[in-house]
Amino acid sequence: MVEGKVVVVTGAGGGIGRDIALAMAAHGAKVVVNDIGAALDGAGGSAGPAQQVVDEIRAAGGQAVPNTDNVADAASVARIVQCAVDSFGRIDVVVNNAGILRDRFFHKMSADEWDSVLKVHLYGSYYVSRAAATHFKEQNSGALVHMTSTSGLIGNFGQANYSAAKLGIVALSKSIALDMQKFNVRSNCIAPFAWSRMIGAIPTDTDEQRARVDKIKQMTPAKVAPLAVYLASDAAGAVNGQIFSVRNNEISLISQPRPVRSIHRSEGWTPQSIAEHAMPAMRASFFPLDRSADVFSWDPV
Repeated sequence: MVEGKVVVVTGAGGGIGRDIALAMAAHGAKVVVNDIGAALDGAGGSAGPAQQVVDEIRAAGGQAVPNTDNVADAASVARIVQCAVDSFGRIDVVVNNAGILRDRFFHKMSADEWDSVLKVHLYGSYYVSRAAATHFKEQNSGALVHMTSTSGLIGNFGQANYSAAKLGIVALSKSIALDMQKFNVRSNCIAPFAWSRMIGAIPTDTDEQRARVDKIKQMTPAKVAPLAVYLASDAAGAVNGQIFSVRNNEISLISQPRPVRSIHRSEGWTPQSIAEHAMPAMRASFFPLDRSADVFSWDPV
């Protein structure tokens, strides 16, 4: 599907990124495996995770090089893209997968916890995409695959920073898709639902929680990889500006914001008439605030 393409996968030292890198290579791509080898909260660093994935790819007969530059730093990101060009002569695909977590209830969240998560997820996605965009424009081709999250699409407890970043990535992807479609550059999002260290902190204090986690563990990161490979391939040439979710063997196309209901009043609105007429009519169409009422909460089969 991606024979001969040069693909950068960020955060590819483990979890979803690792499986995407392995799948890209298995389908013929030359892969830059980017990972700083940090802890889940972004602390520390090691070249080991990226090198291990590279070793796996090479052992299977594929082509790959490691890279340990930080996606949260603009100067460092330039070296990621240059690594692809220096190693393989070009860059065709970017998979923006790198991420960290600094979960905290909003009223307790610090500025550093907010900034650090946005820098990796949202700024990182922008930096890598922007560095690749110049090459994509010059060669009149390219594909971007961004990892968003249901935490951004529908919200989640204790993740205001992560949710804001992940929904921001959706808007970034759509803007890239609009700006660069004339250069045959595509940009799409995947909201993966898979067991990895990014969701490994789900509470398991009750039998119900433990049963739910056991079911989530069935949804391995490898289930996400086929869609990422497809979106990177020429077969997805007509797919642009879309959002997909992957949960076990289920792929969903996610709706994007559109008006649900509108009410017109020829004489205009006052706060009182809104309270008496507009809101009562619209209330039946309100979206639930409780995440448990959302379609993504039901258990996988």
